[in-house]
Amino acid sequence: MEKNTTVNKKSSRFTPVVTVIIIFGIISLLGDMVYEAARGANSQYFNLLNINAAQVGLVFGIGEFLGYMLRLFSGIISDKSGKYWLFIFIGYGMLIVIPLMGFTKNWNILVVLILLERIGKSLRSPAKDTIVSGVAENQVGIGFAFGLQEALDQIGAFLGPLIFTLVFYLAGKDGISFYQLGYKVLVIPFILLMFFVTFAYRKIEREHLVPSLDAKEFQNEKLGPTFWAYTAFTFFCTLGFVNFSTVGFHLKANNLMSDGNITLLYAIAMIVDALTALIVGRAYDSQKKKTGRKTGGLLVLALIPFITFLLPFLTLSYSTTLIIAGMVIFGIVMGTHETIMRSAIADIAPFHKRGTSYGVFNTGYGLALLGGSSLMGWFYNLDKIGLIIGLTCLSEFIAILFYVKMNHLVKASANK
Repeated sequence: MEKNTTVNKKSSRFTPVVTVIIIFGIISLLGDMVYEAARGANSQYFNLLNINAAQVGLVFGIGEFLGYMLRLFSGIISDKSGKYWLFIFIGYGMLIVIPLMGFTKNWNILVVLILLERIGKSLRSPAKDTIVSGVAENQVGIGFAFGLQEALDQIGAFLGPLIFTLVFYLAGKDGISFYQLGYKVLVIPFILLMFFVTFAYRKIEREHLVPSLDAKEFQNEKLGPTFWAYTAFTFFCTLGFVNFSTVGFHLKANNLMSDGNITLLYAIAMIVDALTALIVGRAYDSQKKKTGRKTGGLLVLALIPFITFLLPFLTLSYSTTLIIAGMVIFGIVMGTHETIMRSAIADIAPFHKRGTSYGVFNTGYGLALLGGSSLMGWFYNLDKIGLIIGLTCLSEFIAILFYVKMNHLVKASANK
């Protein structure tokens, strides 16, 4: 009888943690349906509007940079104020700009809407990641929690582009007006998203599923050398990462695939991302247990520079088979980045500095996306794919050097 009571207590402690993770996973799923649908169609849509690759690459790069750089400020403010839900509501609410893209062909307005969507992402991400890492720590495993989050994210990322594919299929056409219809239809998952955000807020607050977070106070612990080496490693990995804005433009400009198949290809990459996230998340937690160190999971990242190196050779080729293979690798890299990125920060940085750490790290990540996307768009516009390959090779080589440094720091700290 006493034994059963113990089991029930363990079960009751476990259920709220899983509930929080799944609720935020559903929110992420719906959010990804909205903005990943747009990301899978934007390049082709702008091509139809006669906007060149350099402009597209620059705007996407600026958007990605803002989306990551502003997390530094939102992370610090959310840590100090404890107003995590305020940032979550405002951040997700700003996704309304995606359906609004279907009401205009004006490039200046579209630029503003694209940037606003990324700013919204920067507002909500540190707050959400802080809550998820806080409840998962020492309970279900941070790698598992973020792996499950990313998997649910990518289910949404898979379904989102299919909305455009379905619109093109039913209409039998893929012109400007049908792209606009696709954007407008995204208001449906947006409404569902805001319903679940409200539901999550009421449920979590009512049942006190994350009461410990409110008691945390902002402190000024220093970020260690492992954090900075990890940030530099990921910066160079990402700088050489071929963004889908370039790939989508390449496919459309050379008529290598129909518009529907391009969005379908992106959706498939997102499914690969989801499966990778679950596998890598588990591997991250297993490596931590095997090494007996919180930072032991960082070793999972060893292969990333080597497989990222393959992307320009495959995704910017003129072979459909190679492009599909490249997008599978694209999904693997994305799944690893999105899972380990958030998991590692939670293990490297102290809780009181976690929102700030996510912000600092994501600023570097966004800067890499800005530089990589802009340069690759510019190189592509000059018809210099060789320069894109050179950028990727150099960046991934430097990333390997920082990985070696990071690995040395991890081992050195373990021997102290």
